[in-house]
Amino acid sequence: MISLDKAVIARLKTQGENFEILVDPDLAFEYKQSDGTKDVKGVIASEFIFKDAKKAEKAAISNLQKVFRTEDVNIIAGEIIKTGEIELTTAQKRNMLEERKRQIIEYIVRNSMNPQTNAPNPPARIEAAIDQSRVEIKFEKTAEQQIEGVLKKIREFVPIRFEKVKIAAKIPFQYAGGIHYSLKDIKILKEEYTSDSVLIMVEVPAGIQTEVLGKLSALTKGDVETKILK
Repeated sequence: MISLDKAVIARLKTQGENFEILVDPDLAFEYKQSDGTKDVKGVIASEFIFKDAKKAEKAAISNLQKVFRTEDVNIIAGEIIKTGEIELTTAQKRNMLEERKRQIIEYIVRNSMNPQTNAPNPPARIEAAIDQSRVEIKFEKTAEQQIEGVLKKIREFVPIRFEKVKIAAKIPFQYAGGIHYSLKDIKILKEEYTSDSVLIMVEVPAGIQTEVLGKLSALTKGDVETKILK
């Protein structure tokens, strides 16, 4: 259960009744956009359904039964979040909007490259293109839901190509034990052991190839042979 200090009110007015629950704003919007299978327990900040949360006035059991046909707080909270409204302050909306923008920029930088230079586009350039294009970013939607629309607009201002690259590496045998830790969350396509080294091939989003090369260099203290494969 999340902190009450960060909580906001999610509200549902239906059948002449008002129901409110205290929720984490970011997690509540994620839940609202989800398929409903996510556990709502980590989203709510209270074990009570209120008629008026600011006055700490609980909803009558009879009204819960009439509208939701249950007294289960988790079931009711999920319904309130899904179909109701989430109350945010102006500052909270602004902060969530900035966070959505940051997530979108991070996704584009990580997964794309500049086809003119075959190098990742710097975050500052993607942010500048977003500002120039005046594309509307909405805090109510997840970053993933907005990527396609943002890309359509900013391609007029910055060259972008989404692709993955393969990196082959020859790693001295003494560093073999750290490969999977250093490359966690990286797709290893091939791993072959020889008498004195390990040969690997990984596939990564174009935007993080420099990051991956840096991890390999750090793992081996610079004693690594790498090649970018087309």
